[in-house]
Amino acid sequence: MLPPVAAQCSACEALTDPGRDLALITPNICGSDVLRLQKELAQMDFYSGKIDGVFGPKTEQAVISFQRAKGLTPDGVVGLTTQETVANSASSMTAKNEVPPPAGKVDLLIDTRSRVLTVLDDGEPYRKYAVAVGKRKTPTPIGNWQVQRKALNWGTGFGTRWIGITVPWGLYGVHGTNKPNSIGSYASHGCIRMNNINVEEIYPWVQEDSRIIIIGNPFTYRAPNFRMMRHNERGSDVMEIQRLLQRYGYYDGPIDGIWGGGMEKGVIQFRKDKGMRYDNAVDNEVYKAIGI
Repeated sequence: MLPPVAAQCSACEALTDPGRDLALITPNICGSDVLRLQKELAQMDFYSGKIDGVFGPKTEQAVISFQRAKGLTPDGVVGLTTQETVANSASSMTAKNEVPPPAGKVDLLIDTRSRVLTVLDDGEPYRKYAVAVGKRKTPTPIGNWQVQRKALNWGTGFGTRWIGITVPWGLYGVHGTNKPNSIGSYASHGCIRMNNINVEEIYPWVQEDSRIIIIGNPFTYRAPNFRMMRHNERGSDVMEIQRLLQRYGYYDGPIDGIWGGGMEKGVIQFRKDKGMRYDNAVDNEVYKAIGI
């Protein structure tokens, strides 16, 4: 049983601002970012208190001790510099104790629900990393993809490594971050963020033929759920409608998540055959009739 304050933190975890500073204030800051900070500080032997997601006096003292050890200003405030230093130090400690690189073919499995990236070695789980994925309004694309391009220091905000993904309707990738406190949350514009030291570790393992499998529900993972769609829409939900239209004989074009002319005709004909009013929309009537 969690203590009352920690239980309250668990309840508001989804509301955590991934970019906020952490400090000792009244009422105490709580959330998944505090929980992660405590775990990382405990891993490095700076914190021995309860892992409860509440930023209390013991957490502040652990932060000050860590800052002094790393030559940072010992103010007890976890801003961007301290966030990056904690995340990289904890990841570096973990990496030193891990097994050698995978021996077989490497693929990546990303679960948008748990915000975890799993490295697969010949199809078997090899290593797991916490990641940040897309916000509800800018969801990470669900589907089976491949690596498109790899690059070092790809650009501001993308950390030290970029692993591009073959999503046909936009630019998406697995990359590092200059916002390590966002890891574990829904924070990006659709890309998958990792701590820099983690993406640097998997970067040489991933090859051009590596698959990137992103799982989750393409309809409920967005705001609003089950949006009304029309011509020129793009996304994983469009791709799923294409699959269903193809299954029922209304579409024979590419399953690419891009609503073009062929899909337009299929939707109009599907609506006509189901006795719906003339329209080119995928709305609640269509979702119900097509079996979603």
